[in-house]
Amino acid sequence: MATWPVVAELAQIVNVENVTDWETTLDGVLASAIAKVKNDVGDWDEAVDEPDESLARAAMRMAELMSERPTGATTTQLGFDPAYQAHMKGHRRAFGVA
Repeated sequence: MATWPVVAELAQIVNVENVTDWETTLDGVLASAIAKVKNDVGDWDEAVDEPDESLARAAMRMAELMSERPTGATTTQLGFDPAYQAHMKGHRRAFGVA
């Protein structure tokens, strides 16, 4: 199994040179992205579930989208980004339609 991405990885992706100055912000963005991935998977159980490489990359892509400015991560970007969706493929356990 893989692990969730870390702040240093996100800093490279979004081109932040002084990670120390931005660590709190990047940490928050990364935590939000990981929460989004878990929510999109559905029925995530912290006691037994672990990310695989695809979910870790999905979290990194989501963190990148959430970090973008001035356009930001719009609702369509968050839900329908092609790269994010490719990483999430085959991982969903719950769907919004009952």
